[in-house]
Amino acid sequence: MRKAFISPSKYVQGEDELLNLGYFVKTFGKSALLIAHADDVKRVQDKLDATVAKFKITLVASNFGGECSREEVARLTEVAKQNKCACTIGLGGGKAIDTAKCVAKGSNLIIVPTIAATDAPTSHSAVLYRPGGAFDDYAYFKANPSVVLIDTTIIAKAPTRFLVSGMGDALSTYFEARATQESYSNVNAGLPCGYREGFAGPAKGTKTAMALATLCYETLLAQGVKAKAACDNNVVTPALEEIIEANILLSGLGFESGGLAAAHAIHDGLTVLEGTHKMFHGEKVAFGTLVQLVLENAAQEEIDEVVDFCLSVGLPVCLEDIGVESITDEELMAVAEKSCIPEESIHSMPFPVTAKQVAAAILVADKLGSEAKGCCCC
Repeated sequence: MRKAFISPSKYVQGEDELLNLGYFVKTFGKSALLIAHADDVKRVQDKLDATVAKFKITLVASNFGGECSREEVARLTEVAKQNKCACTIGLGGGKAIDTAKCVAKGSNLIIVPTIAATDAPTSHSAVLYRPGGAFDDYAYFKANPSVVLIDTTIIAKAPTRFLVSGMGDALSTYFEARATQESYSNVNAGLPCGYREGFAGPAKGTKTAMALATLCYETLLAQGVKAKAACDNNVVTPALEEIIEANILLSGLGFESGGLAAAHAIHDGLTVLEGTHKMFHGEKVAFGTLVQLVLENAAQEEIDEVVDFCLSVGLPVCLEDIGVESITDEELMAVAEKSCIPEESIHSMPFPVTAKQVAAAILVADKLGSEAKGCCCC
């Protein structure tokens, strides 16, 4: 059996760690293309100025347009070429990070998240959009980021909702990896990375990935409430540090080398409902995780544990929580059918899944969550 595990070359996390950005730039050369939204640059300008002065590097401004599109990637690739940039930095949220991945194409890439809202920073993949914001395609690269640099003081000062959303994304990691392992399904770590020549074929997950996914879940349960309180107060504590690591590193390695299953597929299905568009990725994934547990007929104790955790940190547990105050039978089936299209990860579940089963699981998960929080969302 062929197995695969992939990861960034280096992961560094700590208070004021952005001050060391110049050190990592110098491992590649003297200049870097900085891909970041103007607002994110403004938030950390003093630290950027300090690291430039200390390590005598040049950060080339990108004037990032805000969308990870083919057009923007082509423009920034030319900017990097003209300025002879030795490496690429993606600083900020998901769009800037993904754009940096596309420009770097798997080489000399430094990722600097300013929020801990998803597990994307460590991965070798990106999502491309059209200039208007519509989904375009997924991109995979020959390697994960060279460096993932986490400044915990910056993340502590970001709105708490981002951190909680990251916990929602991380919540699914263990359950999806478990399902993928039980079904012997392939994982993202075995993808051809866009280079099909010499590709050795798909791969299964490793015990290492499963162990990391398990630790991710255990960390959420143990530290989630305390980390949220720290972020509410914009301070760094050991609990916050552990949750940042869980949201970004443990979940990132867990999903990419452990596998995705129903939770993320149901997230994708939920996007057909307009009410969900204002919700963050991890918030919808959290509800998708509860739906997956219903779909696989998990033990009631396990479902209760997940619901209790979600309620304790403020994650959604019912449709109303993700902006869906009512749903018709037609809308429910549209969500279920999109969740079950052939290319979706729901087919990594250890049993065949139909749209009818998903629709039923959504209604049951909604009822269980609603009852747990003492409301009725149907």
